[in-house]
Amino acid sequence: MAKIITIVGSSGVGKTTLMRALCDKHNFASAYEDHQQRPFQELFKNDTRYALANQLDYLMVRAQQEQTLRADARTAIMDGGLDLDFYGFTRLFLTRGWLSEPEHDLCRRFYQLARTFLPSPELIIHLHADQKTVSQRLATRNRINIASEKDAQLLNQYIEEWLESVPRDQILKMDVSQEDIQYSNCIDLILKNINLKDFAM
Repeated sequence: MAKIITIVGSSGVGKTTLMRALCDKHNFASAYEDHQQRPFQELFKNDTRYALANQLDYLMVRAQQEQTLRADARTAIMDGGLDLDFYGFTRLFLTRGWLSEPEHDLCRRFYQLARTFLPSPELIIHLHADQKTVSQRLATRNRINIASEKDAQLLNQYIEEWLESVPRDQILKMDVSQEDIQYSNCIDLILKNINLKDFAM
């Protein structure tokens, strides 16, 4: 069974950009969020009544991606992932009033069921950046943004609270506020950490 690395952090912190940079350096199996392909994303952006459909769709597709990646012979890497979608974005939707308590519970039940069949990722790369950097990156993104700049601090709080339950040796925290578009300062450090954790490279 292949091992999985997930890159987590708030919207705009650079998860997808880092993932692409890592894939340029090594032949990882990969799975992206694919915002443009999600059928409820734009509907939800225009009408919050689609929040539940949007969130369940994301949870399902992320679980399906993990299932596919586990069957690959290569070490796999994901931007975001099932855990971030539940502990971060689903909780944010509840806080913002886009999901009711029963709808949030439905998402929780699906997440817990999925995790009974799918082991958690072996490594979580947790990205964080200062507010100015996140604002600049969100402003230049050419895709639908559901979580806004004002949500970044709340998402970071939820991510930190989730990661408290994850063993320390399974988390690699990185401040990417000063990183260039190629992530040249942290790529080698990440690849070194992956090797040290006995990933099949």
